[in-house]
Amino acid sequence: MPTMTPPGATIPDVTHHLARVNGTELHYVSAGTSGSPILLVHGFPETWWTFHKVIPLLAETHRVVAIDLPGLGDSSNAAGDYGTEAAAETLHALVAELDLGPVHITAQDFSGSTVFRLASTHPDDILSFTAIETSLPGFGWEALADVTHGGAWHIGLLAAPGIAEMLLTGRERDLIGGISFPAMTVVQGSITAADIDEFVRAYSRPHGFRGAEGLYRSMLAEGAELQALADSSPLTVPVLTVGARGGSFTETSISRAAKGTLQSVLLDGVGHYPALEAPDRFSSALLEFVEGIDAL
Repeated sequence: MPTMTPPGATIPDVTHHLARVNGTELHYVSAGTSGSPILLVHGFPETWWTFHKVIPLLAETHRVVAIDLPGLGDSSNAAGDYGTEAAAETLHALVAELDLGPVHITAQDFSGSTVFRLASTHPDDILSFTAIETSLPGFGWEALADVTHGGAWHIGLLAAPGIAEMLLTGRERDLIGGISFPAMTVVQGSITAADIDEFVRAYSRPHGFRGAEGLYRSMLAEGAELQALADSSPLTVPVLTVGARGGSFTETSISRAAKGTLQSVLLDGVGHYPALEAPDRFSSALLEFVEGIDAL
């Protein structure tokens, strides 16, 4: 895949690419040339940049790809379907286009539903599934959107068509740098002003929240569908759950949709963004898990 000039922040030894798959353009970065492939999928309000500290650590022994989800970061965000089913099919097409499969795949935050769909509907794409501070609709995720019991207000706002663009345009820094990251970060100083600048740059594009809107709207409606999918096609690959500030909710949710081996890691003293807040500890846990599978 041809390289491209980095559209925003970058790090040494990664290359930037734009893949045309499933009717959209997907921005991704790649690093490393050997070892089993690891595919990193970000959450909200993030982009591939959430993994910029761990990519060099992983790429020492693995081929690493980190994407911008459809409609987010520097991926195309033209009008279209940005629900989890479409996003999973886009990831499936990317795995085929890059001849990556099968991959060790991670899901941070709201990408859990998309990655679960990929693993369930295209199991040949997947070597293992690492769930990071995430949950699944139908398996407890809905509580995170329930503002009457302490859930996150932004989920409903973003799921409402057109509201995010109307209310957040020009206020991206207020949301990302003033509310989202401060509220969910524990390790002080781990997320820098430069990090916030990069996330704000991506979400400040015209229609910069479109991908998040589609995912949240989809997730609020698909609980019964994912329960049925888990019944018919549960996760059978090895699963690692990584919890931090949120405690064991990731393990509790994901374990109900998994029938294979499951390991859990709880990173004490770390907030919602382990790859940014504790890159060494997170990378060590992921590499131990991945390399244990590769050794079988």
